[in-house]
Amino acid sequence: MPDIRIHREHTLGLERARKIAWAWAEEVEQKFDMACTVIEGELSDTVEFTRSGVSGRLIVAPDHFDLDAKLGFLLGAFARTIEVQIRSNLDALLEREALAAVPAKKAARRKA
Repeated sequence: MPDIRIHREHTLGLERARKIAWAWAEEVEQKFDMACTVIEGELSDTVEFTRSGVSGRLIVAPDHFDLDAKLGFLLGAFARTIEVQIRSNLDALLEREALAAVPAKKAARRKA
């Protein structure tokens, strides 16, 4: 079975990382008919996802995301395409959160 492994560093902290992970889970549930379960922890969370031919988990930590997925035989032929799509979705969510944080920082500096 082909594996997909994605690691992304960030400086968001756990609360903001959770927000991104939950948005990612909602997106894959809708777009790819995945079943997602979020297991919240004190220091990190785990988003488990599954559907026919795919299973995996996304570890959500204060300073990184780690995604591991296993593809079944039929989806294995599309492993590269699936990996690119997952990377793209996760990177877009991270970028959106980073851009949202910039105006908040500027506003905080104006008040000071």
